[in-house]
Amino acid sequence: MVAAASEVGYDCARRKRAARVFFVLSKSLDLFVAPLTWVALLVLAALWGSYRKRRTVAISALLAALAVLFVCSSASVANEIAWTLESSARTTMSPRETYDVVVVLGGLTDGEVTSPTGAPEFGEAVDRILAAYDVARGDRARYVLITSNTEEAHALAKQLADWGIAPDRIVVEERSRNTHGNAVESARIIRERAWSRVLLVTSALHMRRAEGCFRAAGVVLDTLPVDRQARDPSRMRWRLEPRADALNLTTSCLREAVGRVVYRAMGYSR
Repeated sequence: MVAAASEVGYDCARRKRAARVFFVLSKSLDLFVAPLTWVALLVLAALWGSYRKRRTVAISALLAALAVLFVCSSASVANEIAWTLESSARTTMSPRETYDVVVVLGGLTDGEVTSPTGAPEFGEAVDRILAAYDVARGDRARYVLITSNTEEAHALAKQLADWGIAPDRIVVEERSRNTHGNAVESARIIRERAWSRVLLVTSALHMRRAEGCFRAAGVVLDTLPVDRQARDPSRMRWRLEPRADALNLTTSCLREAVGRVVYRAMGYSR
């Protein structure tokens, strides 16, 4: 009995350590996936080539840096990548269904920026909480489950309450640090409360990985992707001029694409 308890405790500690290591590695990987990191490394290579009198290396590295910056900051290139990644995000929400819970993933506020009133400062992914609010206020879900870090989760819960959602209908999950954690911790709450009809809300770009994580955690659900970034390429003329917002979108898309591969390789997503 004691030995069994010891083994369970050891396994739990091992999984926590593995989760911490994965979190650190994933954030490091995010840095190296960013096109600006590639540009910086290529510029350093150009400087090294210049210092060592290797003119061909210096010129090639500098031209490569300019090419990466130009391509990745093109609005049309960014849109094509986003369109491809978002195409897998399907709305399976049933308009006639009353769900036990609508689960909304965090990552939609800027925790480093606080308004004078203390209200959360929303980013581009604000559609996540707006969609969850719309579902809850229309009585299409009995509860709202917010899964994020402590600060954001409680800020969003307060915002929903201020908008008129009864506090006893709002559940907060504040232990998770990434999408895998969102799914695992949310699944635990869903099982504890015996919820069977679940609706997941997150950004379209993020939906495939998030849905895969929840399914890997044993949750059967419907999906409501929001915050779409891409436009239909057939209706968009090609724009090659560099734009900062396009570079940001390309970076987000590359991180998401790599995240999908890594999560599947780790067994976190199906």
